[in-house]
Amino acid sequence: MLLIAHRGNIFGPNPEMENTPEYIEKAISKGFDVEIDVRYWDDKILLGHDNGEIEIPAKWIEGYADKLWIHCKNLQALRYFNDTEFNYFWHQEDDFTLTSQNIIWTYPRQNVTDKSVIVCQTVQEYNDYASSNALGVCSDYVGTHR
Repeated sequence: MLLIAHRGNIFGPNPEMENTPEYIEKAISKGFDVEIDVRYWDDKILLGHDNGEIEIPAKWIEGYADKLWIHCKNLQALRYFNDTEFNYFWHQEDDFTLTSQNIIWTYPRQNVTDKSVIVCQTVQEYNDYASSNALGVCSDYVGTHR
């Protein structure tokens, strides 16, 4: 099962650190994939959930491409990544959406398949889905039961 650190979190939310390059790199170094929030604005790639706070070079994303799940947070980001081979997606509160690699990105507490990655918001949800037939789990708690 794929274990995807939500914004780099592995042992619970850490709003001050999440979506920062160092935090993401730390989660990757521990063997996790990472979901990141990205905006594209004025020819800049920006990390951050509510706003694009941290500018990152395309080379940084290229260096970690096989470990990143890029959540496009604006139309410009979706358009930018549409011309790439990166693993990206966009959604709001849809029960399901497809990533660019045809994986079913699944909103919390929905049914899953062997092609689904489910977002889990609590430790209990993570525990419930970690033993399911899902392809992967994206959570702030992926480090709690390795």
